[in-house]
Amino acid sequence: MKAFILRSYGSPDVLDLTEIDTPVPGDDEVLVRVRATSVQPYDWHFMRGEPYIARLMGGGPGLRKPSISILGADIAGQVEAVGKDVTEFRPGDEVFAMSKQGGFAEYVCVPESELAPKPKNLSFEEAAAVPLAANTALLALREQGRIQPGQKVLVNGASGGVGTFAVQLAKAFGAKVTGVCSTRNMDLIRSIGADEVIDYTKEDFTRNGQRYDLLLDIAGSHSGSAYRRVLTRKGACVVVGGRAGRWLEPAGHTFATLVAGLFVSQRVVLADVVGCKENKQNLMTLTELIEEGEVAPVIDRSYPFEEIPAAIRYQEEGHASGKVVIAI
Repeated sequence: MKAFILRSYGSPDVLDLTEIDTPVPGDDEVLVRVRATSVQPYDWHFMRGEPYIARLMGGGPGLRKPSISILGADIAGQVEAVGKDVTEFRPGDEVFAMSKQGGFAEYVCVPESELAPKPKNLSFEEAAAVPLAANTALLALREQGRIQPGQKVLVNGASGGVGTFAVQLAKAFGAKVTGVCSTRNMDLIRSIGADEVIDYTKEDFTRNGQRYDLLLDIAGSHSGSAYRRVLTRKGACVVVGGRAGRWLEPAGHTFATLVAGLFVSQRVVLADVVGCKENKQNLMTLTELIEEGEVAPVIDRSYPFEEIPAAIRYQEEGHASGKVVIAI
């Protein structure tokens, strides 16, 4: 099979498209013929080994060389073969998963416990836009944010992969949603359900006097003390991401915001989708919402498999509206 192999840290040029053996599923694994994947910050942080501090952390990129050889956290495809202990899937089934690795290849083995049936109303490319980004948004809103109907929710960084899902999910949960984005994305964020849109190039939402019950910090554009100004007394700030950097960021921003939260009445928590043990159940929840028409992936661009390096370069620029997907 063909796969993009990561042997050393660097730019997208270090990804080597080569022929390798097709993996064989273990007893509890499913071999998936990958039909589509997506690119996202999770992938290029591992590709570059940045921020450098992450190399010292468990589950990070690896100190001297990449801990993952085939990137691609999102997978959508068809079951090719199953291990002897697999009971839920059979060859030909259409599935999707957040496998954390392996999507930049024609085939990947996924534990049955991480795989879910693909939403029936989505193409493979559309389904590949869902797992990591939508899972992150769901975790941030429901588990960490404890969202309730009627609450005022602000999504800072509403136009990216996680943000476009967060706006739609918050509306599906009955909240009044404000999205923060650039001028060019305002119409998009209104079209997916935001009640109000703030153009960050013209207005600082931390100084306009508005208060919110829940703030999702995806953009990492302000300090923890600034976020405190926009939260109600018992409000919550969920840190999802931040601006990239070579040494500390976004880890530095995340840590500083969490520490600041120790000394205030508002809750400040981190949305850790990588460490979540219920990703399959979350995918099934998302499938219900997608098939009911409450949520839909927003796709900025689609690239062919051979152009994964170009897709990563575009995604790294930080201007994608929604998701960047790959057809295989």
